[in-house]
This record gives sequence, structure tokens and C-alpha cells, in this order.
Amino acid sequence: MLPALREYLKRPTTIIGIVTAMMFQIIFSVIWMTGYAGVTDNTRHLKIAVVNEDSGMGRTIAEKVKASLPFEIREEASHTEALAQLERRDVQMVLHIPADFTRQLQSAGQKGQIGYTINESNPALIKSIMQGVANGITTTVNKEAAAAGAQAVLAQTNMAPQQAQGIAQGIADKVQGAIEYTHPVRNMANQMIPMMLVLASFVGTMIMGMNLQQSTLSIPSTELTGKWGKFGARMIINIASSVVIALVGCSLVMALGGESAGGFVAMWLFQTLFLFTFMLFSQLFLLAFGMAGMLFNIAMLSVQLVSSGAMVPRELLSSFYLTLSDYLPATYAVEGMMNILFGGPGAGSDAGALAIIALVCGGLATAAVGLRKETGARTAPSRPELSRA
Repeated sequence: MLPALREYLKRPTTIIGIVTAMMFQIIFSVIWMTGYAGVTDNTRHLKIAVVNEDSGMGRTIAEKVKASLPFEIREEASHTEALAQLERRDVQMVLHIPADFTRQLQSAGQKGQIGYTINESNPALIKSIMQGVANGITTTVNKEAAAAGAQAVLAQTNMAPQQAQGIAQGIADKVQGAIEYTHPVRNMANQMIPMMLVLASFVGTMIMGMNLQQSTLSIPSTELTGKWGKFGARMIINIASSVVIALVGCSLVMALGGESAGGFVAMWLFQTLFLFTFMLFSQLFLLAFGMAGMLFNIAMLSVQLVSSGAMVPRELLSSFYLTLSDYLPATYAVEGMMNILFGGPGAGSDAGALAIIALVCGGLATAAVGLRKETGARTAPSRPELSRA
């Protein structure tokens, strides 16, 4: 066994494998610990649109919500406009106080209703946070209504204690919250599809790029297989592979119970686009730095998992990771997939962003190939000798 161990340790590939495994630990630890460090404190970046149509008690509630909640509160005059912002994910919840809210509170046997609308076409954490906020607001407003009712009861000095107690108990549960969800997601498996597809796609393209790079180094350079011939062949492989791989991935997701609001074709075409973009993005580092470019790819894998919004809403990230995510393809892959799978404003803008990133990466890759010197001697392709008649 010891001789075999010595032989393994003599091989550069063994050392590279050990170092790579260690770098995964170092890179993921640094990026994830710094990326998620301020998530709890950054809830203040979440936005709630408040639409108050009631000039009585509703105005008081709106002011208390704005003063007490640790979120960015936007006061909107139009409920329709607020819902449009929710659809675009500009806000995370819409709170609606109807025009007859005060009258509902003052009417015997009727409850005042506050409306909450949450867009489920978001990371699951958004729904959880906003559900808690909605329940908290309803509880607080109930206490306010109970206090106001108690003051009214005490003012009526001629009222019997038992009657006053009964009225107070009726007032204590005078307000109810009605939570409505747009683009509801049926189960947890569907909620996790964007993260799964993006993770599988980037890791797969990263490993594919590494193997293509090794194949490139092993192919001798000839007049027909020079650096530009190899580069062109890689692009053809990338395009064909992205179409087929996306078809397989989408088919499996749908066959195993996945749902797509935008339809199968839209899902397939969009995954084809971001798969191809991932291929160009990950192979750019390999073309520029050789096999050492895998270290950059490991770092980009970790950064994109943290900052893409697949697991934690981007609004909760630090300004550094939030800004960095604007330039990374996984951000637009996740957002576009959410729009296609769950519903939303459409994936057109995300597809455009991915196309721009692909063009930039393709241009930089072409420059890297052009600047790199041809390795190995160029040999003429072998030609069969013509037999003499």
C-alpha cells in the first residue's frame, strides 16, 4: 500500500484534487459567511406598499404602521398601482385599508377588514416574513380598536358592568386580516425549481468546461485544428449541448410534477439561453487562465448561490453582494425562471440581460484566444498517398 501511496502523491493530479477540495471549503466559507452576515439586519430593505382609502381610523393605522415596522413603507394612493409594483417585485407586500374601514368598526356585528396581498413568485422566505408581518399588524390594530372601544365604554357611566364587559370583549376581536396571494406556488418542490435548475446548470457547465479544456490541450494543433478551429468547435458544442441539456432538464421537471405558468416551450428556451450563457461565462476563465480558471469558477459558483435570490431575497444582502449580483448571469436566470414558472411580468428583460452577458463573455473569450500563443508545433494534416496506376 505504501508504494501505491507514494505513486499517488507523485502525480500532480492528486495534489490538484486535494487542493481543489480544500479551496471549495475556503471559498464557500468566506463568501457564504460574509454574504449572509447582515441578512437579519437588512430586513429594513424590504418594502411594503400601504394603500389607505379611509380618512378615519385607517389614517391612524397607516401612520402607526409606518412608524413601527422596520421596513421601507411606501404610501400609495392607487391600489392598482401598488399591485403593479408587487407584480414587478418592487415591493414585497401590499397593505390595503378600504374606504369603509371606520364604518365597519362602528357597525355592530361587523368586523373591519384589512387586506394583505403577497406575491408568491419570490423566494419562500419573502412569504414567511410577510405572513408574520400581516399577522402582527392585525393583532396591533385589534389592540388599538379594543382600547378605543374601552374608552367609549368607560364614558358611558350608566352602563352596567356586565354589559360593558360584553361590549369590550366584542371589540377585542373587531379587526380581521384577509391575506391574498398572487401567483400561488403549490408545493415546496415547485418553489425550489429555480434554485435547482440554476445550481445544476452552473455546476454542470463548470465541469463540462473543465473537460473541454482538457480535451483542447490533448488535441494536437494542425492546419485544421489550430486555436481558432478548436474555439469554433467548442462554440458549436456549447450551442448544441445547451439545447439538448435544457430539453432533458425541463422534461424531467415537468414529468416529476413541476408546473410552468409560461408553458414548457418558454421554460425550455429560457433555460437554453442561460445554460449557454453559463457555458461562455465559466469557460471564459479557463480560456484566459487555463485550468487555474477553475478556482475562479468555484468562487463564482459560491457568489451566485448567495446573491442570485434563489435562496435568500436579494434585498436582504449587503450592498456589495447586491451590486455584484447585477453583473452575474445567475441573478437573471433565477428571476426569469420565477416569472416563467410561477407567473410575473415576463422573462423578456432577464433574457435580454443574459444575452448581453453572453455577448460580453463571448467577446472576451475571443480576445483571450487571440492573445494566447499556439502551444505545440503545428503539423500538416495527414493525406492518403495516391497509388500509382
